[in-house]
Amino acid sequence: MRNYQSIEVTPISGALGAEVRGVNLADDLDEAVLADIRRALLDNQVIFFRDQQITPAEQLRFARRWGDIHLHPFMKGMDDYPEILEIVKTPADKKNFGGAWHSDQMFTAKPAMGTMLYAKETPSAGGDTLFANQYLAYESLSDGMRATLGRLKAVSRGDHFKGHDGKSRKDFYADKLAMQVKDPGEVQTVTTHPLIRTHPETGRKVLYVGGHVFKFEDMTEAESEPLIDFLMAHSVRPEFTCRFRWEPGSLSFWDNRSTQNLAINDYPNETRRMHRITICGDVPF
Repeated sequence: MRNYQSIEVTPISGALGAEVRGVNLADDLDEAVLADIRRALLDNQVIFFRDQQITPAEQLRFARRWGDIHLHPFMKGMDDYPEILEIVKTPADKKNFGGAWHSDQMFTAKPAMGTMLYAKETPSAGGDTLFANQYLAYESLSDGMRATLGRLKAVSRGDHFKGHDGKSRKDFYADKLAMQVKDPGEVQTVTTHPLIRTHPETGRKVLYVGGHVFKFEDMTEAESEPLIDFLMAHSVRPEFTCRFRWEPGSLSFWDNRSTQNLAINDYPNETRRMHRITICGDVPF
C-alpha cells in the first residue's frame, strides 16, 4: 500500500474506492496535500471524504485546483453558483438523476476528467452510489476481444441513456431543471471516441463504455447493440465495483476516465439533495 505524507487513505473494496481522512476541504490546501489527494485518486479511482462542512464557494475553490469547471449543456446551475448543479430527488419524483451506468459527459468532445458530489441531504437509508473499475473491465477481457475492441470507436449521444425507460434523456433533463441552452441542438452532443482509451496520467488501458453509447462508428445500431449489451454487462460485474453510502457532509470525487457510476433509486418517500461539480477533461486517445 502506498504511503501518503499528509492524509490517511483506507480502501473500501478490493476493486476500487477509498476513504480519505485527515483533510478539511474547507481549507485552502497546500500543494503537498493536493499532490497526496491526486495520488489517492489515481490509485483508487474514486475517493470519499466524510464529515466535511463546506460552502458552495469552498467546494468550487477545491474543484478549481483540478482544472476548469465543465458546464452541463442541458442543465442550469445554482443561481449564485452556476458551476454547481443542485441534484435533488424528492418523494414526488419517480426517476432519479444518474440512475443508469455511465461515465459523465461521455457525449462531449472532451469528456469530464472528474466529478465531485457533495451530500447536503440524504435519505435515512438508500440512495447509495455504485462505481465500477474500467481498468479491470478491460484487463479481464480475452486477448482476442481486446484486439477486436481496440479497432472500434464508440458513438455517444447526450439524449441517449440506456437504462432510462420511457422519456428521452432530453425530456428527463427538461422536467427536472431549466435548460441551460435555448436549443439542445445548438450543442454538440454526439461524439465519437475510442472504445479502448489510454488514461492520460497512469498510461493504463481502459474499457471506455457507458450508457450514452448507442452504436459503433461505421456500424448500424442493430449491428452494434449485441456487443454494446455484452460490454455494458461485463464492465459492471460485481467484482469490479464498490458501493458508497452517503451521509450529510460526505463528498465523493471520481475519475471519469477510468470508472462508471450509478445512483441507486431506492428511497421513494425521502429526499436526496446533492451539489455536483464536474471538471473539464481532454480528448480520449
